Amino acid sequence: MASASVQNGFEQVLNPDKPDAESNGHRVPILLQYWNIFWRRRIVVIGAVGLSLLAGAIATGMATPIYTAVTKIEISREQARVTNVEGLESERAGQAQEFYSTQYELLRSRTLAERVVRKLGLARSNEFFALHGIDVGGDGATGAQVGLSPAEAKNREQRAVALVQSNVDVQPLRGSALVSIGYSNPDPVWSAKIANTWASEFIQNSLDRRFASTAEARAFLEKRLEDLRQRLDQSEQQLVNYAVSRNIISVKQAQGEGGNNQTIQTLTGADLEALNQQLAAATVDRIKAQSNMAALAKRRDNMQSVDNAAIGRLRERRAQLNGELAALLVTFERDYPPAQAIQEQIDSIERAISVEQNRVSSATTGEFEAARQRESELRSKVDSLIDKLTTEERNGIQYGILKREVDTNRQLYEALLQRYKEIGIAGVGANNVSIVDTAVPPAAPSSPNLLINLILATIAGLGVAGLLVLVLENIDQGIRDPAVVEQKLGVPLLGVIPETSADEPLEDVADPKSFVSEAYITVLSNLAFSTDHGVPRLFMLTSTGQAEGKSTSALALAAGLTRAGKKVVVVDADMRIPTIDKRIGKRGTDGLSNYLAGDDNLDAMIHPLDFGNLSVLPSGPIPPSAPDLLNGERMAMLVKELLKRFDHVVIDAPPILGLADTTLIARNVEGVVFIAEAERGAIRAISDAIGRLRTSKARVFGLVLTKYSASRSGFGYNYGYSYTYRYGDGRENEGEGEGDVRPARLGRSE
Repeated sequence: MASASVQNGFEQVLNPDKPDAESNGHRVPILLQYWNIFWRRRIVVIGAVGLSLLAGAIATGMATPIYTAVTKIEISREQARVTNVEGLESERAGQAQEFYSTQYELLRSRTLAERVVRKLGLARSNEFFALHGIDVGGDGATGAQVGLSPAEAKNREQRAVALVQSNVDVQPLRGSALVSIGYSNPDPVWSAKIANTWASEFIQNSLDRRFASTAEARAFLEKRLEDLRQRLDQSEQQLVNYAVSRNIISVKQAQGEGGNNQTIQTLTGADLEALNQQLAAATVDRIKAQSNMAALAKRRDNMQSVDNAAIGRLRERRAQLNGELAALLVTFERDYPPAQAIQEQIDSIERAISVEQNRVSSATTGEFEAARQRESELRSKVDSLIDKLTTEERNGIQYGILKREVDTNRQLYEALLQRYKEIGIAGVGANNVSIVDTAVPPAAPSSPNLLINLILATIAGLGVAGLLVLVLENIDQGIRDPAVVEQKLGVPLLGVIPETSADEPLEDVADPKSFVSEAYITVLSNLAFSTDHGVPRLFMLTSTGQAEGKSTSALALAAGLTRAGKKVVVVDADMRIPTIDKRIGKRGTDGLSNYLAGDDNLDAMIHPLDFGNLSVLPSGPIPPSAPDLLNGERMAMLVKELLKRFDHVVIDAPPILGLADTTLIARNVEGVVFIAEAERGAIRAISDAIGRLRTSKARVFGLVLTKYSASRSGFGYNYGYSYTYRYGDGRENEGEGEGDVRPARLGRSE
């Protein structure tokens, strides 16, 4: 009967390339992993939560009762308007979300707290400070303080304002225009009084701010109106003086853009416009003549020559003669007299064309010079008129500037004067804040709340417990879940050996019906698939450290093989701290160390046990240097000899970390079975040990997890058994000294 993890290890042995358990979907669900962690650490979790609940209950019992009085107000988005005159704020200002955010912050402002403190005289009340646990000295509880310096009075007021602000709670009611103003105090009467005063002072503060903003605006406008009036008078005086000094008289004016006055065009401007048009035409003529001249200079046969009638007629005659000459040259040579006559006519025409072209070129150059001269004269006249017109317009520009300044100052003055008159009546309206419910002294305290405190204490306790569990889980690097063996170590899981309650684990091994014995049979079944010939004939067992069940596992696997009718020998190869020697009562007798040292009397060293065909080769006397013996050829000779006499040889090797013995032995065996105790050996150490074995070219068949307790580990791996996972009070006797050597049927457990 194999568990799910053993089945996975079994499949991994059959199919080494198959993905691990996690990729196959056999990984333990994450919620179950958390539950397992909680179950393992339940004492820590329960303790942390219990202490937190106890602390919460004690803190609740010792806390001073606090009473919270609540006043409810309504803040309307729109204000009632008596007049139809626009106020200082936009009509849509109250409809924006920013309006309510502003109101909420005003309700929490320090200015409002100062108004409340002054209204109720809290800075002078010793009772108010005493309710908040502050001793300010002085006689009387509520009477005025006599003999306080200005600095002391200011300090008391600041402390009172800070207390009021820290205990007030402004909570908008979602989806409405209502706001709750709560105040918490050990005295319910004081709580109601301050909450109501807070609401009324907020309403009064809103009105004061509105009228204050109007007064500030009126004062600002009065100052601006006076400034603008003086500027208007000054600009009008400057306009009149400038017109008189420049003899500017407006005869005809045209309305310009923006309503500004614009003078009509002058005679100089008209002349300049006409000359400018003539200059543009002269420039075009000059550019055209210049272009024709450049074209003639570049190519003689240009478009101008084609347009000349004389040249055209000459070209036509030349073409006719060239045709006649070509016709004669078909029959006669070029020195034929008629052909020579035609050629002379052609040459004469060419000379005539050249003369005509030169004449056209001279005419074109003359036209260019005339056009350039005319353009130059017109440009000179235009420049002269520009200077004259500039002088005329400069005066007009300055006059226009002064005139526009007068118009602007007059418009600003009239607009501000109208606004000044409107603001005087714009603030007349109803307040948009009203009290819905006034605060009454509460009958029951609002805090401390035992239920809420216990819930918070539970949450805090769970947080502390989670932190402790996280630390403990990270510190604990032992193997708790068999499913992680293949995932984290990369080797198959050959089997899980349960913890037993027997005083001697080998007693359960000797009983073929025991759960421990069946677990080792599962290991042998999985080992049978590790080679092509079944269970390896020669394999060794090793572990990370001492007392992990290695020697017990060696005897148990050997016993399982003998039940199958096999002849098996167990070699105790731990020549430093031998264990099997003590199990069979042969401590100090001849054994492995003697044979490796050169003694060939192997028969005297092998001791049969009273358990089928099971024999044991003790480790022998402890040698000065075990690696020196194992490094020789005698170890290979020994295993060859043992394989001749026995069907299987099981070697109980020493732990691997820190020793070279195991890697030397591993060179002479088929493979290695790694033994790891559940919840003990660190995964990193086991991984390093397996890495050392692989570095030495040893084949690792898989890992056997010993002393596993499903109930203590929190994982549900019962493997079909109903046994109680517990090894008992003792560990394997590796390294425990010389005493307490009791023979057993298979020896004694590690």
